[in-house]
Parts: sequence; C-alpha cells; structure tokens
Amino acid sequence: MTTNPTPLIVSFGEMLIDFVPDVAGVSLAESVGFIKAPGGAPANVACAITKLGGKSAFIGKVGDDEFGHMLVDILKKNGVNSEGVCYDPHARTALAFVTLKKNGEREFMFYRNPSADMLLQESELNMGLLKQAKVFHYGSISLISEPCRSAHLTAMKAAREAGILLSYDPNVRLPLWPSSDAARDGIKSIWNEADFIKVSDDEVAFLTQGDPQKEEVVLSLWHDRLKLLVVTDGEKGCRYFTKSFKGSVPGFSVKVVDTTGAGDAFVGSLLFSVAKDTSIFDNEEKLKEALSFANACGAICTTQKGAIPALPSGSDALALVKSKAN
Repeated sequence: MTTNPTPLIVSFGEMLIDFVPDVAGVSLAESVGFIKAPGGAPANVACAITKLGGKSAFIGKVGDDEFGHMLVDILKKNGVNSEGVCYDPHARTALAFVTLKKNGEREFMFYRNPSADMLLQESELNMGLLKQAKVFHYGSISLISEPCRSAHLTAMKAAREAGILLSYDPNVRLPLWPSSDAARDGIKSIWNEADFIKVSDDEVAFLTQGDPQKEEVVLSLWHDRLKLLVVTDGEKGCRYFTKSFKGSVPGFSVKVVDTTGAGDAFVGSLLFSVAKDTSIFDNEEKLKEALSFANACGAICTTQKGAIPALPSGSDALALVKSKAN
C-alpha cells in the first residue's frame, strides 16, 4: 500500500560537532589541525533522507551556543524540519574528536559532561511533530543517561501508540557507556520494540559475542515484532532477514577516505524507500532494489570526509547502481 508521496520520517537523538584531523592516518595526539564537521547519527540520517528528496524532522537538544546554532542552521540548510530541537542555556553542545586511521576506520574521544543532548526532558518533546511521522528513527546513545533516556522511551511509546513504524540503529559507541555490559544491556533494553533494526557485523559480534557471519548468531537477535533485520558488512554489502525471506545484496567498491556517516547514509536511504512504500517488507525484489540503492549511498558517503557533507544525492546513488549493472 502506497500512501502520501512524501511521508515524514522523524529522527530522534544527538547532534554534535565532530572534530576530524585535517591529515588522515594520525592519532589525535599527533594531529596538528582539525576540521569541524557536523555529526550525530540521528541527525545524519535526517539529512540523508532530505538529500534523497524525502521529508524528515529532527528531535533533540543542543547547547544555546555558537555550535548549537550552527548545527540547527545546517539542519535547515539541508531541508530538515528543526521544530523539535530545543536549546539548553546551561549545557554545551556535545563535541567528539574522531581520528581517521590509515584504513579510514575511526577512533573516538567525546566531550560530554553532561552535554545538552543528554538533558532533553519528556516535557520538551514536540509530540505534535512526532505524531505526523510515518517512521520514527532512533539510536542507543540517547539511552545512556537521564533525563534523555526517559524522553526517548516516552517518544517511542507515543510513536508505537500512533501506529508509527519504529526504526532502530543501535550505533554502538563504547566510550560513552559505563562498561561493555552496560552498553549491551542498554542497547538490548528496547530491542524488542523496533519494527526495523540495522546493525553492522561488528555490532552483531558485540551484542551476541558470537561470529557475525553465522546465520544462527544473527538470528539470535530476531524478535517477533520485527519486520526487517539488516546486517551491514562494510564494502561487502548487507544481509537481510524478514519473516518470509532472507538473502544478501552485494556492496560497491570505492576509494575509502572516511567511513563516518556511511551507516547513516545507508539507513536514511532505506527509510526513505520504506516510508514511500511499506510493502517493501513483504516484497523481496523491492527490498533488494532498495538495499542496493542504500549500499550505493553508504559507499558514496565514504569517499569524502565528514558525514553530512558527504551524503549523496539520489542521482549519484542511481549512477553508481547503474554503473555496476552494466
């Protein structure tokens, strides 16, 4: 069943500034200069959706400071509805220092004690905006501390009661949790609520403590409410599991500069497809097409530094999909 041509996808959670060394392959200590890049997975997803021509909104909190206002301006410039963003006069916008090692993989150091995003309260949620959504998307960083955790749970409950699809990308960031066990427990505490979950192969290994390439290990993460579980395998592509079918879709080989935001580009693209046509969960051909497009979006995002600036347009992604088909 296809509904409204541009259904709204609401993204919830953190938006922050990533400081990335201006030279690749160095540690934070060795870096002489840093490039300031907007980040935060839920915000990246919101921007990925609008870049493809979809409609998105972001709900979260930033500091009432230069960086906070800059981030909200970036949302607006990217066509994301920012009516759900609050400013905290007493806490700073979160910062993360992210190093790109020689292979394009990342290392994180966070500045949050506490940062504004952690202080979002239930009373500050824009419920009117949330209830207009077709899909409500979130991560796990908003579960780490109060009051944001309670706000997150309240928003999820309201979305579920309004018949909105729930999308979860746990986006494991171990340095932010008190311990690995706390991270595992926190991430799994809302696992069974989601209609759609995207995890990376590394996250499968972390959550199950098993081999992420083994199907029975992945399926230990399945629950009855799920319509789709997707495991991303980096440049190899992704694997998908639904109630009635499963398979894999190959990725695209590109020259990797920075993997930041690749998963968010993938998720944004897939949610864009899902929101337009929810029959995708029951139609394997449609799903494979959407996943191939999402793989292309993720691949293109790794070819330049920073998450939001590297997000592809629909025409870029289609061109990559077509180049492989020929």
